[in-house]
Amino acid sequence: MKPNRSVPSAAVIPELPYPDVREAVAWLCRAFGFRERLQIGDHRAQLVYEDGAVIVIQRDDPSPANVLVRVPDAAAHHRQAAAAGAKILSEPTDHPYGERQYNAEDLGGHVWTFSESIADVDPADWGGTLKD
Repeated sequence: MKPNRSVPSAAVIPELPYPDVREAVAWLCRAFGFRERLQIGDHRAQLVYEDGAVIVIQRDDPSPANVLVRVPDAAAHHRQAAAAGAKILSEPTDHPYGERQYNAEDLGGHVWTFSESIADVDPADWGGTLKD
């Protein structure tokens, strides 16, 4: 893939609609720890987290989306999100596939899963099948 300074380097970038892009950017950075990479007028912004990215777009009647973000410490991230007013849908929970996850809803109604790897688990141990 050719590098381009106008787009984040992540291979998959969800675009999340919100009625107010600037409000959403401020909230996502405060609550979930994103960093704004690029602002495009008042109608679009690129946010990054580690090696991942999302694009916030302006839409008056946004439909909810789901996004998974890998974090180093789900419990600490959960505390940060709760303190910033995120609607917590599920508390950090350990899963048999080696992830500790919690779910939160943002101010646009989008559901976010924050996932911390806690073990290296063979997918066959919990019913998954690798296709590689």
